[in-house]
Amino acid sequence: MEKEEKHHHFMIYKPYGFLSQFINNGQKQNSKKLLGTLYDFPEGIMAIGRLDEKSEGLLLLTTDGKTSNYICSGGVEKEYYAQVDGDITVDAIKLLTQGVEIGFEGKKYTTAPCKAFKLKTTPEFPQRSKKIRDDRHGPTSWVSITLKEGKFRQVRKMTSAVGFPTLRLVRVRVGEIYLDSMQIGEVRKLML
Repeated sequence: MEKEEKHHHFMIYKPYGFLSQFINNGQKQNSKKLLGTLYDFPEGIMAIGRLDEKSEGLLLLTTDGKTSNYICSGGVEKEYYAQVDGDITVDAIKLLTQGVEIGFEGKKYTTAPCKAFKLKTTPEFPQRSKKIRDDRHGPTSWVSITLKEGKFRQVRKMTSAVGFPTLRLVRVRVGEIYLDSMQIGEVRKLML
């Protein structure tokens, strides 16, 4: 009988300014911050999906390619809280839920219908390393957007498409796993 390989799974609050990767991909000079500097992860670790450099929040990590493929295949919900420039309107929210046209890989792409709503209160996240402009420059608001797909910079492109560019983007949930009260850069082991 073959011995089953033991896999490792983690959740991390990915900080702003970090790439969702562990190695330098051959770049000569690396001024980019990588996740491997935050924790002593096991060999073979990979991010499940990505959060771009300017996005933060819940990122799942695993040594199991099957787990990664399952979550990235489009069947698992991912919820984001986006702080947008301006007081987002009911009409803009409706457009987001129906799907909007964005650019992706040089082509037009219409996003799948999704769940979206304006948050009634400002979520309490730890302060980001790079300051976000304040209300002296006009109002901001927060919106929850839940997707099952995940194109490159999709949430940012969606909020811009409806006239409310994203100022801060935090992923708060993947499936049934929540960011909750994690602190920026915190790592927790998971049993999946």
